Amino acid sequence: MLKERDNGIYYMLLSALISALNGSLVKILSDDLSALEIVFFRNMIGVFLILYALRHTPPKLSGGKFHLLLTRGFLGFMAMILFFYTITTIPLGEAITLNKTSPLFVTLLAFYLLGERLQFTTILALFIGFIGVILVVKPFGMSFSYEHIIGVFGGFFAAAAYTTIKKIKDVYDSRVIVLSFVGVGTFLPALLFLIAPYINSPESLKFLFPEFIVPSSVKIWFFIAFMALISTLSQWLLTKAYSAKQLSIVGVISYTNIPFAIGFGFLLGDNFPDNLTFIGIFLIIFGGILVSRKK
Repeated sequence: MLKERDNGIYYMLLSALISALNGSLVKILSDDLSALEIVFFRNMIGVFLILYALRHTPPKLSGGKFHLLLTRGFLGFMAMILFFYTITTIPLGEAITLNKTSPLFVTLLAFYLLGERLQFTTILALFIGFIGVILVVKPFGMSFSYEHIIGVFGGFFAAAAYTTIKKIKDVYDSRVIVLSFVGVGTFLPALLFLIAPYINSPESLKFLFPEFIVPSSVKIWFFIAFMALISTLSQWLLTKAYSAKQLSIVGVISYTNIPFAIGFGFLLGDNFPDNLTFIGIFLIIFGGILVSRKK
């Protein structure tokens, strides 16, 4: 049991570092590509990587819950497109912090969908975490933006995707679970690109229906390939980490991608977080840790 928990820590720590690096690459690529294009190319290359891994070492688990596999893929795609769009529009550290509200949403989903009881400490953790969200989003003025709200929704869909992992981890190989994610994440963007010329979307949803432009720069293709490689690795590590038996310390370790992201974002030219944002980040981390330790 201890060894499995330790492995979960290592998986999550590596996933957190790679996730922050991946966010940096998304921000770099956003100068030339739309968020949906980044999602499409990242997942398309990921499909080939996972198929190669499965061919090399076939999965041993039998499967049997295909609808949950597809659901995980759809929820993962929604989480990714909202997350990537947020990265392209607000500072990287803030985008990743808002995405890290997912443990708070996991707790709420477990209460409403699975009937799990909420203890006082858990309710306190949720309150602290969402106060932190308010300080980061600043809905009453200052630097509030629609993109911050999109970031919170990205955290919600990430939480929903994580809950499906717990449902199918014992019947599907982790690589198959990741394949469902990158497969749906390739198909749906392709579909959106096809229908985009015929859709007159409101300004707030235009990021879902952009024009498809084939990258012409070798540099851009290199960044795309590298991002696909490390983000697919990050997804696999994340899936392995969330498949661990003891998740409390693993959940705490996942928050290390926030300081990683703040550092990478600062190197890329993001403004350093202001005092309110820093307090909000701390409260979100503290609330998430409290929630994780109750599981």
